[in-house]
Amino acid sequence: MQVSVETTEGLERKMTVAVPSEQVDSAVNARLQEAAKTVRLNGFRKGKVPFKVVKSKFGKGVREEVVSELMSRTYYDALTQESLKPAGQPKIEPIHMEEEKDLEFVATFEVYPEISVPDFSALEIERLNAEVTDNDIDEMIETLREQRQTWEVVEREAADQDMVDIDYLGKKDSEEFEGGAAQGASLVLGSDRMIPGFEAGIVGKKAGDEFTIPLDFPEEYHSKDLAGQSVEFDITVNSVSAQVLPEVDEEFYKSFGVEEGGVDAFREEVAGNMKREMSTASRNKLKNKIMDALLNEVDVSVPDALLSTEIQQLKGQAMQQMGGGQGSDPSMLPDDLFIEQAKRRIVLGLVLGEVIKEQNVQADPAKVREQVEELASTYESPDDVINWYYGNKEQLATIESAVIEDQVFDYIIEEAAVNDKQVSYQDVIKAEPRETETETVESES
Repeated sequence: MQVSVETTEGLERKMTVAVPSEQVDSAVNARLQEAAKTVRLNGFRKGKVPFKVVKSKFGKGVREEVVSELMSRTYYDALTQESLKPAGQPKIEPIHMEEEKDLEFVATFEVYPEISVPDFSALEIERLNAEVTDNDIDEMIETLREQRQTWEVVEREAADQDMVDIDYLGKKDSEEFEGGAAQGASLVLGSDRMIPGFEAGIVGKKAGDEFTIPLDFPEEYHSKDLAGQSVEFDITVNSVSAQVLPEVDEEFYKSFGVEEGGVDAFREEVAGNMKREMSTASRNKLKNKIMDALLNEVDVSVPDALLSTEIQQLKGQAMQQMGGGQGSDPSMLPDDLFIEQAKRRIVLGLVLGEVIKEQNVQADPAKVREQVEELASTYESPDDVINWYYGNKEQLATIESAVIEDQVFDYIIEEAAVNDKQVSYQDVIKAEPRETETETVESES
């Protein structure tokens, strides 16, 4: 087998492979001889058809099959011989495939870029730390009360934070517009669910009131027909309900699993959960800062094949997040929305993959077990879930991959110059503008 490789442009390679005709003819004849043992033709007994007749009858089709298989097999052999790592599927085109001639074909594909791991000791990263104060715990307990709020109908005028049951009808130029009407709609005043002025216009009204409020849709409203337009809403208030928060008592403590110890034990439980949440948030923000720093340090060309695949995956995830069902079509979303995010994920995956190879990072079995047990703890039968993970190689590999990624970040954190900054609890846990949780990178290995 003769192989020559040409760099056409960037990461694209054109590899020409020649397979000796003797190898091709030998494989074709072997396939025909095997077929001759079972072939049936009129005038001949089974297995007694002369080889020349078999070749005449089936030679062309068999040769095409053999050539196709040889091109596929020798393509991968040639990659190994030339130490090439393709990114994506190749485009294979035959040049010569005639009988008694060397088989020759061209495979065009992209290769993975060369990755130079940056000097992590030169990275300066800021890590946020905080103390959970009594005020933070008080605020969290109020949040927990609000999460378990109930509503009680009241006979008074509606106030901010009340929930109203309303009927409304929106009109533009005295004509009802699409999506502007509802019956028995529940709305918490001050939630900003509706356009500016709608909720404020209900404050001070009571059950049975019927009224009309003039409003203007925002200029940037998603519906072009309504953006910036003046409208009127006819509103009827059916009922007004006030928020009722549960008492912070023994029953409340028990609802969160605190059976004994009273308020002190409950506050300790709340504080422990807050500290775990804060630790996770701090680490996620640190990981995001590391990823940003790595992107600034490396200059990597992204193979188009990888970019296309990543964009399709991000589209699929976006459709799921938007509630797209089985019949939803991700192609409805434009590629441009995902290009930068896809490039970011690919580059980071390549860099982290190179670190994994250089440092020979292996998943720590103890950390894998810890993650599996943590996942299993949310189910009724944790032991069954643990056994399921360890009996399912594919699912366990997903956990191992996440553990390896964490270990890589631990390595980078140890190497980098990490400066601790003391801030408030709220500063640590609040979502970053870019994203609400740390980005997951699938490392290339």
